[in-house]
Amino acid sequence: MKRMMIKTMVAAAALAAFGVANAQVNEHTIKFATQNPKGHPLVMGMEKFAEIVKTKSAGKIKVNLFPGGVLGGDAPNVSALQGGTLEMVTMNSGILASQVKEFAIFDFPFLFANGKEADAVVDGPFGKKMHAKLPEKGIVGLTYWELGFRNMTNNKRAINKVEDFAGLKIRVIPNPINLDWVKALGANPTPMAFPEVYGALESGALDGQENPYSVISANKFYEVQKHLTVTNHVYNPQSVIISKKFWDKLTADEKKLIGDAAVEAGKYERQVAREAAVTALDGLKKAGMQVTELPAAELDKLRDKMRPVIAKYAVAVGQETVQEIQAELAKARK
Repeated sequence: MKRMMIKTMVAAAALAAFGVANAQVNEHTIKFATQNPKGHPLVMGMEKFAEIVKTKSAGKIKVNLFPGGVLGGDAPNVSALQGGTLEMVTMNSGILASQVKEFAIFDFPFLFANGKEADAVVDGPFGKKMHAKLPEKGIVGLTYWELGFRNMTNNKRAINKVEDFAGLKIRVIPNPINLDWVKALGANPTPMAFPEVYGALESGALDGQENPYSVISANKFYEVQKHLTVTNHVYNPQSVIISKKFWDKLTADEKKLIGDAAVEAGKYERQVAREAAVTALDGLKKAGMQVTELPAAELDKLRDKMRPVIAKYAVAVGQETVQEIQAELAKARK
């Protein structure tokens, strides 16, 4: 009886700290999945989220983490989320274009110049409006975390000029814009689920792939890739999403607790991600990767190659969406 009283007092204190009088928080278990392995900033963000939720719910809400693609690739994860057999996922926001076409805007090459711009856009009205399109697809968007700026690796040759991309078999996230911009470089895009990439690089079925430094490092791609080219061609916000079937069962207090925890953990995750990018690049160099920084003239040529692709997908996602994000970027750049 004494132990039960103490447990009740601890729960009450935790919920009081959460800031909700008479908070209605029940017992739940959340399965939270990602493609990246333990030790990656996204997984560290997930761990922080689980810790915050446990504390604020006084242990009533338990978050079980499934990193490393152990529950399958992104597409199966989205299906499981919609079906209610998986509660939470964090993934590249651009992948959600398979559900809502406007999300392809996040895969536009050279959209963001830096993380500060990206934060302003995804945390502001534009990012919220994008996530508001998801509930009718059985998904609720909680917030945005960060994967970072993507760069190219390959095991064939150093990329010193745009023409050096020609003929390379490059893995891309399976959506149309990624196929088109890789084709625009003269390379051969190969859509593939992330858990399959290392093996394909090792066997030679792929020549290369493109990801942020932290992903390249955490997944040990340096073991099967010799060359890294600094392109910073795409910035990937990460949507933290939750099953609408699960969300609709929650009380208002539970929704606030989980939503606030996702935002709080996201601040930590972004900081870790940005620090990890610097550390990861240094580590990749020490691991023996040959790092090439393209000259400004070649980067300009790279951007020119992307213009027809951007124009095509500006029509596909809708001019209104393009104008809205451009307006938000203009504000962020002032």
